[in-house]
Amino acid sequence: MGDWIQTRIVESGRLPLFCFFVALIVAFVATRINVRLIRAKVGWFRNISVGEMHIHHVVFGVVLMLVGGVSGLVASGSAVAAAVFGIGAALVLDEFALILHLHDVYWEEEGRTSVDAVFVAIAVTGLLLTGLRPLTWEFGGFAPWWLLLGNLMLAVVTLLKGKIWTGLAGLFLPPLLIVGAIRLARPGSPWAHWFFATRSPRKMATALRREERWRRPVIRVKIAVQEFVSGRHDLPSTRKRRGHN
Repeated sequence: MGDWIQTRIVESGRLPLFCFFVALIVAFVATRINVRLIRAKVGWFRNISVGEMHIHHVVFGVVLMLVGGVSGLVASGSAVAAAVFGIGAALVLDEFALILHLHDVYWEEEGRTSVDAVFVAIAVTGLLLTGLRPLTWEFGGFAPWWLLLGNLMLAVVTLLKGKIWTGLAGLFLPPLLIVGAIRLARPGSPWAHWFFATRSPRKMATALRREERWRRPVIRVKIAVQEFVSGRHDLPSTRKRRGHN
């Protein structure tokens, strides 16, 4: 293990990225353990409040990201700064849903977006650690600009079709983008809404069948993994109630 870290991480100049990666995972797991203990009212674990104001951990995350980011600019290549930035990133991404909705949906269904954001960050960082680089598909040691632009366009189409994980993985493995861009869009995606939700009932019906047959089982497994790692997001949606008022 030590030899692998020395040759693949240290000598390749990826030590700061590795420290960010480890800090992100450890801080996310520690944060989720802490909030689950708070929710269960175990021992002295409590929310941090000033008067009646609940201080969300995203606040501490922003501060740590600033400290780690500025420190990284001052001391280029600092592994410590990268680790601090990783801790801050974990705290911020863990409340990504709150930032997205501007509403505290942490334990509601929408709160799963935060877990998705952390998983995406971990996956992308892990791929970077392996030496893969986004939007590259090299021929003879270089990647023409038109090929990079083509990969980017395919990635945008794939993401607009609602295939988030395919689009993100395809940034590092471009052949996936071709598959994602060609295949039928998911029924709830912007692409489906723009091009065939109302214009082509047949396509929409096909997309709905595929969603039910293939996507739903995958989503159920993903939710089970999320709940195992981060706890159950089982509170009723306050955003939906507010939308009906």
